[in-house]
Amino acid sequence: KNFADVDVFDLCLKTGSTEEFIAAVKTMEPTFGGINLEDIKAPECFIIEETLKKEMGIPVFHDDQHGTAIISGAALLNACELTGRRIEDVTVVVVGAGAAGMACARFYCALGVKRENIRMFDSKGLIHKKRSNLAEYKLEFAQEEDLGSLADCMKGTDLFLGLSTKNLVSQDMVRSMADKPVLFAMANPVPEIMPDVAKAAGARIVGTGRSDFPNQVNNVVAFPGIFKGALEGRATQITEEMKLAAAEAIAGLVSDEELNDEFIMPEAFDPRVAQVVSEAVRSHIVR
Repeated sequence: KNFADVDVFDLCLKTGSTEEFIAAVKTMEPTFGGINLEDIKAPECFIIEETLKKEMGIPVFHDDQHGTAIISGAALLNACELTGRRIEDVTVVVVGAGAAGMACARFYCALGVKRENIRMFDSKGLIHKKRSNLAEYKLEFAQEEDLGSLADCMKGTDLFLGLSTKNLVSQDMVRSMADKPVLFAMANPVPEIMPDVAKAAGARIVGTGRSDFPNQVNNVVAFPGIFKGALEGRATQITEEMKLAAAEAIAGLVSDEELNDEFIMPEAFDPRVAQVVSEAVRSHIVR
């Protein structure tokens, strides 16, 4: 309501299963113009969202997945511009294979990152096909072989994306990355590496989930405007094209003159954001 003048009701559901949750949400369709899902873990979040999208005629959007993907995708676009990288050449290490990590990796591929250039870690290490008992949804980004530890895989890498837990990355790991390394260390409240520590080790750009450092990667930059556009445009779903348009619109709010290492994305309270994102989303609604 405050960010985009969208009327909302927060509803917490006490359900015992994925099926019960889906059934409960479906009964609300006549009342609401859209559904923003929040705080649902993987893999249940994938099942819930995909089922609701297929079976409901209003937009359904899981913010932990797509909000994170869109705003960090916008940050990636501007980081590439600032460091002179082509997105199709960017190599990425992702730590955290939950809802947000999977969605970000998929979205980066939609932006142009090559799937083979993404190495993903979960709590047990690198995701590769020779691991036993690997969850099926993780196979999408599984390497053929075990390529080693996090420290091994960060050597020569352009971008580190952290959606996991505190203090996983050392200064030596940062030093081993490619020239002008970019780190989005987004664990909260303590990131995988503190921004000042990463900068001291040679990081060019550092994004974080915290508000007390530059380049806060905050979902509130994305989802209010996305729903504003979807609702005003009478969309029945939020498509990949709408998400990509939102990311490009967010990135575009930082002018060439403003763009620098400590300002690669608009701030959460920038009054332009919701309207610009809304317009981008509406222009990509398919009837």
